[in-house]
Amino acid sequence: MTVQRAFPDIPVPLTGEHVQLVPLSPTHCAALQQAVQDGEQWKVWCTSVPQPDAMAADIARRLDLQKRGTMLPYTVVSLPDNRVVGMTSLMNIDKAGPRVEIGSTWYAASVQRTALNTEAKQLLLSYAFETLGCLAVELRTHVLNQRSRRAIERLGAKLDGILRCHQRLPDGSLRDSCVYSITAVEWPAVRSHLRWCLTEKYQRG
Repeated sequence: MTVQRAFPDIPVPLTGEHVQLVPLSPTHCAALQQAVQDGEQWKVWCTSVPQPDAMAADIARRLDLQKRGTMLPYTVVSLPDNRVVGMTSLMNIDKAGPRVEIGSTWYAASVQRTALNTEAKQLLLSYAFETLGCLAVELRTHVLNQRSRRAIERLGAKLDGILRCHQRLPDGSLRDSCVYSITAVEWPAVRSHLRWCLTEKYQRG
């Protein structure tokens, strides 16, 4: 049975073997500017990744949403080298459910499709279901972002539907958003799958 618990006002640090998620801070700006240049992530047209010179504004935006109670933003740190490699968040927080979305995520190219991403999602999902008592966790992406869709599906999330003309992107195009979710009932199986990935799949290479 899912038990509703109080949401924190600030992100709680989450640590695994490959990654640490720490509360986002303006002091991370320079390291995040360097990380986003690894692969020039902002050039992928169907994503919303800040350019280096827009990083401070994006950090301020996320921290404002934190103050409003709708986002818990994190800086992603690679372990054991303690290198800042991206950002992620629990967002669109619905405390009445409760339910959240994992989103506003980007990673340096050098850590994409590695154990770091899988473990980061595992930490966030575990926190959402086992500490916050969420009924469901959503993940959304552009309908044309096939790489992101495959990554979400590999987690074990199921497609709920597509929000047509959901957002307008910086280039003026309209985004159809694929909405995926994992429910509390599904979480034990998804948790076992993610543990297998981390202990077997990535260790075998």
